[in-house]
Amino acid sequence: MFVNSDNYIKYLKFWLITLFLLIILMVAVGGLTRLTDSGLSITAWELFTGILPPLNNNEWNFYFSEYKKIPEYQNINYGMNLDEFKVIFYWEYAHRLLARFVGLFTLVPLFIFSLKFTYTKYYSNKYYWIFFLICLQGFIGWYMVSSGLIENNDVSHFRLSIHLSLALFILCLIFWFILDIFNIEKFHQKLSNLFLLFILKLIILQIILGAFLSGLDGGLIYNSWPDMNGGFFPNDVKFEGIINTELFSNASIIQFLHRFTAYLLLFFIIILNYFFIKNKLNIKNIIFFDIAILVQVFLGIVTLLSGVEIKYASLHQLGSIFVLTSYIIILYKNSNQRL
Repeated sequence: MFVNSDNYIKYLKFWLITLFLLIILMVAVGGLTRLTDSGLSITAWELFTGILPPLNNNEWNFYFSEYKKIPEYQNINYGMNLDEFKVIFYWEYAHRLLARFVGLFTLVPLFIFSLKFTYTKYYSNKYYWIFFLICLQGFIGWYMVSSGLIENNDVSHFRLSIHLSLALFILCLIFWFILDIFNIEKFHQKLSNLFLLFILKLIILQIILGAFLSGLDGGLIYNSWPDMNGGFFPNDVKFEGIINTELFSNASIIQFLHRFTAYLLLFFIIILNYFFIKNKLNIKNIIFFDIAILVQVFLGIVTLLSGVEIKYASLHQLGSIFVLTSYIIILYKNSNQRL
């Protein structure tokens, strides 16, 4: 039976690009859910229920009474009224509803592709990895939320960083597939893969530290730049504290490391630009990455100086997507293989 491969490629491109945009929206909504402290407003996973929001007072009172049982309400939001609760509830509800839609939008087209285009020239089962990772992301999302329901006033910043990192990994994987399917031209003169991977690790480390900082509300302290209230190192910890067991739970140290990693990253990006010029590569291939880095640095500083205003903090988080995807283009063009 003859099946038109062109139709498969056309539908696949549309699906991947739309899914890519949906994941960006998910990251944005998830970030705002975190920034508005809304993530613990729904205290049950509700894997197959909770599709509709509360429709009457009894249902609203039930959700509110469940929220009153957790430490965040008892220690931070005690006295919150029902109308105030509805605001944070709808942020988390929107995040979960969008997650359900993304799951369906991933699985249904994959199922149709498997039925209709299995025997086309370009068909591949590799795209099922996207669905697997999105399902895993759902489990990790609940694993994160559960950490703030019993003993803690908030979710674990470690689990928060895993949740964000996996979302960005899924986004990058989809973007790599998009570059593949559009047959983006590769570099003729290759750069050092070890050096490129080193910079990628620095970017990943910076994103993880940013997630730690968000989870610890660490942006609310040391709201000055380039100094930290007059010094290079935070004055509320001793230098020896940087190597103790509480390193990754100390907001002051995490903010210091986040700043220092940014400086280190900028240094190696300057070297990367030098290699582009030395190897006579088209400078357009790195200019978007340079712009992304500069915008991200600017947004980071503005977020800090503003005392973490939600609009700037949200843009700063989305800026990490711009940085990652612009760098993925460089990695892709330097690679010899397709996924």
